[in-house]
Amino acid sequence: MQRFVVAGAITALLSVAIGAFGAHMLEDRLSEYAMGVYETGVQYHMIHAVGLLLVGALIDRLPSRKLAVWAGWLLLAGVVLFSGSLYTLALTDVKELGAVTPLGGVAFIAGWLCLAMSTRAPKRR
Repeated sequence: MQRFVVAGAITALLSVAIGAFGAHMLEDRLSEYAMGVYETGVQYHMIHAVGLLLVGALIDRLPSRKLAVWAGWLLLAGVVLFSGSLYTLALTDVKELGAVTPLGGVAFIAGWLCLAMSTRAPKRR
């Protein structure tokens, strides 16, 4: 439980810091397109930081702790892959990084699916 609350809080802190950096330091340096890419990264970063906090708060209350743990790790991986690739793409204009972004999106989807599935009690045999 504690590890995902800490990860969520640090991830949220980084989202705010990265967003503020973009708004104050990059607005005049990036193209409108690159700024939009950067802002999308910040938005998904914060949403999934809250998701990590949710996992941390619920993990000991859910029927499948194992799936909840998977959810937390997948959401964290999604932040790194999805938002991280968007930040890097916006700052460097290296288009090949766009191939990494969908992997982060898949991690987000799988994380939310694992969280949903963690609410179901295992079938009894």
